[in-house]
Amino acid sequence: MELLHSKIIGEGKPLLILHGFLGMSDNWKTLGAQYAKSGYQVHLIDQRNHGKSFHSDDFDYEYLSSDVLQYMNHYQIDNAYLIGHSMGGKTAMQLTTTNPNRIDKLIVADISPKYYPPHHQPIIDALKKLDFDTISSRKGADEVLSAYLPDFGIRQFLLKNLHWVEPGKLGLRFNFDILKDKMDEIGENIAPTATFAGSTLFLRGDRSEYIMPNDFQEIHKHFPNALIESIDNAGHWLHAENPKQFLEKTLHFLNS
Repeated sequence: MELLHSKIIGEGKPLLILHGFLGMSDNWKTLGAQYAKSGYQVHLIDQRNHGKSFHSDDFDYEYLSSDVLQYMNHYQIDNAYLIGHSMGGKTAMQLTTTNPNRIDKLIVADISPKYYPPHHQPIIDALKKLDFDTISSRKGADEVLSAYLPDFGIRQFLLKNLHWVEPGKLGLRFNFDILKDKMDEIGENIAPTATFAGSTLFLRGDRSEYIMPNDFQEIHKHFPNALIESIDNAGHWLHAENPKQFLEKTLHFLNS
């Protein structure tokens, strides 16, 4: 198995952070620096088929969680704190419920253990329109996406993945061909019998529909000691939309 790419900053208790679908570790660099200043050794991790990590045809939450476990073993991390957003939250749940002795505290950002029907198709359809034989700038890519994705924030999130594959040739860091074919895996629920009795915090955006009040019972079935709190004035990208409150709530949980 190949090793996940990461950026490690700070010293102290290891804190692993897992990004969401089509994201990368760089999405968390500002918050990561603040966690490092607060006394943690922060591991900003690119999951497989994302960021600078390896590409693979194999893609589901068992593979994703095994990657993180291998990463921990490589860096001789016996126990860690773990934050996961969206897809990264599902990876974090999978890892924590199958290896509960390795995670001391779990933070899940705006995702529940339940099954989610595929809902990223508009983004996938827009990304299919990017022809890097003719697009040679970020502005050009944004102009193409804007015809299909009016939300500026979503476009900027996606365009962070642009990089120079070779001189004069742009491309996307994530493995688009595999991810568009594996979208069903993104919404998968964790196993019905999976549980973690340790300290857990679920954070939901108050304007997001990913965690609704009728999901609370399911969360507590799998994570009996879970706290469920809301981030004000935030949707699904709650850590980017209200980073101040996200940092305050997560640090209070981690430090308590």
